[in-house]
Amino acid sequence: MKNDNLKGQHRINEQIRAKEVRIVGDEVESKVYPIAQALRLAEEHEADLVEISPNAQPPVCRIIDYSKFLYQLKKRQKEQKAKQVKVNVKEIRFGPQTDDHDYNFKLKHAKGFLEDGDKVKAYVFFKGRSILFKEQGEVLLLRFANDLEDYAKVDQMPVLEGKRMTIQLSPKKPGSPKKNVTPPKQMDSKNSAEAESEMKDE
Repeated sequence: MKNDNLKGQHRINEQIRAKEVRIVGDEVESKVYPIAQALRLAEEHEADLVEISPNAQPPVCRIIDYSKFLYQLKKRQKEQKAKQVKVNVKEIRFGPQTDDHDYNFKLKHAKGFLEDGDKVKAYVFFKGRSILFKEQGEVLLLRFANDLEDYAKVDQMPVLEGKRMTIQLSPKKPGSPKKNVTPPKQMDSKNSAEAESEMKDE
């Protein structure tokens, strides 16, 4: 049976050990009854006396058909489970010198992930001497966050961990105010040329 896993979690009828109980419900006056009188009331209603709060003083009971009670309980649990939204984290990888075509392709995917309610973890992977371009990687990630400002909020600003620089974004709730993320000043052409020269000299 569907409700077998819920059976045994509640004492019913003669299983209730308390000398008196508080009955709550619509069809019975809510007050404290001696257990014998409570059982008679349940019998008169052709239902069960179900202990729903055993730790209360005195214990709280309902007069209801036990099968119906289990069905209602299972239905509530199912509704609560449905409200618990599972959040997935989607990763998007960039290189430090990602071209516009690749960037826009990944930006489109990120928008789709965020619209589906997923978080996005974007990172720039620095291979070998490309770590010299970490500032460009940071600029790229902040541009990414800016381009997604209508879809996401920034959970974590770019942070360098080993050979990865990562930023994390969460879906923005409707009506959330915009917050611009200002990219840092890019390396000027002189510094970029010096970095490229160092790489070629290796």
